[in-house]
Amino acid sequence: MRASGLCRHAVLVLALAVAAGGHDFRRDFDVVWGEGNARFRDGGQQVELSLDERTGARLQSKQRYLFGHFDLEIKLVPGESAGTITSFYICTGGARHDEVDFEFLGNASGEPYLLHTNIFSDGRGEREQQFVLWFDPTADFHTYSILWNPHNIILYIDGTPIRVFRNNAARGVPFPARQPAHVFASIWDAEDWATQGGRVKTDWASAPFVAAYRRYNVSSSACVWDEGDGRARCPAGGARRRRRQAAWMAQKMDWWSWMTLSWVRMNYMVYDYCDDRRRFPHGAPPECVIPIGRS
Repeated sequence: MRASGLCRHAVLVLALAVAAGGHDFRRDFDVVWGEGNARFRDGGQQVELSLDERTGARLQSKQRYLFGHFDLEIKLVPGESAGTITSFYICTGGARHDEVDFEFLGNASGEPYLLHTNIFSDGRGEREQQFVLWFDPTADFHTYSILWNPHNIILYIDGTPIRVFRNNAARGVPFPARQPAHVFASIWDAEDWATQGGRVKTDWASAPFVAAYRRYNVSSSACVWDEGDGRARCPAGGARRRRRQAAWMAQKMDWWSWMTLSWVRMNYMVYDYCDDRRRFPHGAPPECVIPIGRS
């Protein structure tokens, strides 16, 4: 994820709400940046993060995970949102960090949002794919999901796969499989690059900008990192829980998922780093020449 440029005169408010399954932002997250700009509501089931001229804000999960299925429902900023970014991502931290990003790049009123995705492995990113959406993300809530298991990373919108990054470590492509990750939500002003390459700046007269998040969910069988033992612990339990864990830990793209992904790529992808000959004049990165549907 790009570094944020935090300044100017707006307040960008991000409302996050969790499902009724016992999640509590006040209990499950720390405010690691901009503590004064985080306001918890409804007993911790909601939190508002704001960006103003002083600072923005970032939440970080208290637990770290080595593999999991993470969901958030998001309703994006309506109307004028140029220069703003709302985000949902997982990241390990460190110089050779792993990271998986959903970043929503705001736009001028009436123009579509741009969904910017990126995947870092072993400290290397530059794997951007961008999409326009096939619905109005400001009119209602939609579910954005990250599935991360030893086989692949899959990004979903409302259960529809939009991107897959397979484990091709055997072919020399690093894959996130060793470092535990926190879950993050953050907001910032990125008018230098977020909207049309920085040509459209933030309209501070339109502030505050408000986005709503709800129903944060981590798969019940996610593997939580034990900070004391330095290893992941996948929950024990009855047969039903073990079956649920086995299902997402083994999940790969089936035939229908590949067909759906192809539909998204053909109709809604607007940028793919693999096709950028200007950035990669001597040939695409190695993962780009491996057929994405190959087992």
